Amino acid sequence: MAAAIKATADRVEHGPATHKWLVAIAVMLGTTLEVLDTSIVNVALPHMQGTFSASVDEIAWVLTSYLVANGIMIPMTGWISSRFGRKRYFLTSVSVFVVASAMCGAAQSLDQMVLFRLIQGAAGAAMVPSSQAILMETFPPNEQQLAMAMWGVGLMVAPIMGPTLGGYITDNWNWRWNFYINVPIGTLAFLMVTWFVYDPAYLRERRARGGRIDYLGMALLVLSLGLMQIVLDRGQRADWFNSAWVVYASVISAIALVWLVMHELRFAEPILDLRILKIPVFSFSVTLIVAMSFALYGTGLLNPIFLQDLLGYNAWKAGLVLAPRGLGTMAAMLLVGQLARLRFDTRPLIGLGFVLMASALWEMSHWDLQVSMWIVVWPSIVMGLGMGLIFPTLSATTLSCVSRERIGYAASLYNLMRNTGAAVGISYMTTALVNHEQTHQSYLVEHFSVFDAWKMSAAGARMPGAAPLHYLPSIITGQKQGIGMIYAMIQAQAAMLSFNDIYRVLMFVMILLVPSFILLRRPESAGGGPMAH
Repeated sequence: MAAAIKATADRVEHGPATHKWLVAIAVMLGTTLEVLDTSIVNVALPHMQGTFSASVDEIAWVLTSYLVANGIMIPMTGWISSRFGRKRYFLTSVSVFVVASAMCGAAQSLDQMVLFRLIQGAAGAAMVPSSQAILMETFPPNEQQLAMAMWGVGLMVAPIMGPTLGGYITDNWNWRWNFYINVPIGTLAFLMVTWFVYDPAYLRERRARGGRIDYLGMALLVLSLGLMQIVLDRGQRADWFNSAWVVYASVISAIALVWLVMHELRFAEPILDLRILKIPVFSFSVTLIVAMSFALYGTGLLNPIFLQDLLGYNAWKAGLVLAPRGLGTMAAMLLVGQLARLRFDTRPLIGLGFVLMASALWEMSHWDLQVSMWIVVWPSIVMGLGMGLIFPTLSATTLSCVSRERIGYAASLYNLMRNTGAAVGISYMTTALVNHEQTHQSYLVEHFSVFDAWKMSAAGARMPGAAPLHYLPSIITGQKQGIGMIYAMIQAQAAMLSFNDIYRVLMFVMILLVPSFILLRRPESAGGGPMAH
């Protein structure tokens, strides 16, 4: 059976219909695992901190190490696939990822955990761009948006569901099972890729041809992206450019990045094919996906903090409240995929998607400390619908404008930019949240009085997770407990206002992007774009 499938795959450009959905499931399993591991361990960090007797700053390296390794390896995926074969590289990535996951679960010290997370992040990097390229080659042009919709379910729903799943596993089993669950799922993905995925003829020819290895490009890529990821992830803890190491790391990263760009544009077989950015459709589509990733991961960071720190939800309840956003994303993606399959022009749905995201962020900018669960849930669903309308068409448009021989490089560049947009978004949100909170707190302290407290108490204002201000008599008598509670209330209100500010900024960004679909063209078959010749 496998031999028959391989023979058919060699003859048919987009792969036989009999197994294309098995290919989709196989690569989607790998994608989901890789993306899920960026968020599933977040809620388990306090438990891991206790196990390893680590400080908050030390345990954060469990996240940083994964993101740094992932960010470095993603742009290398296209080149490695062309040199050694996409299927071989994908299988190697899945197997190393599974082994590293098991080692993470069995880690006995923080040093071991950080090392195994580095390996896990480096191995998992190939799964996202490789799976995207595989699907674009497996499905015919009229089904490529549907394929991107199915693939996007794993890519976009996984980070939303990660905290929910991680909270359940940690509370009911043990934090180590957040890693152990990767083993059976990864093994299934390995077997399915082995049976159903094959490299197209042009990749096999390219592998046989060989060529020069861009060692300098590799070194510059590791230096520039590695340092950039570390700065973005840990810069806020170090007070940004007030810290010497942040300044040095940023300068070295910038110099290495400029050198990398100059070198890659001159090298015949570069690690990172920056020439693809000369295609206007590709560059514009990537810009849009970066903006959407900025909002996706930014709100993915803010909303759980808001629910847990200000409303007093536990991790499991916060995850359940936010989970419907993933359902909205899934429903919208499948709708777009089916419409594209019926040859509808789905580009206007991108504009509608940005409208929905802007309206959801507008509602979020009016949240307060008494907001009900439903008022949190429904804007999240609307935002998920908006993201789901945007992603499949944008992904198919981005990758269909390059030749088949360059689609692996294009997917690597696409996911590098998406990953960078997410990292910048998270970094911006954490910094802006602190800065805006300090500004609002200073203003409230200057203008707050005990009579304001009385008004807030009469209106039923709540402390985060606490009852109305029944402690007001203690304030009037000057007791320290009452003063402390009032100060805590001011802090909560300042934090709430800072959340409102950031949601409002994101809303304006989404509004500016509403007419962007006019500048896009309908997705074409990979290989028919301007780089085909």
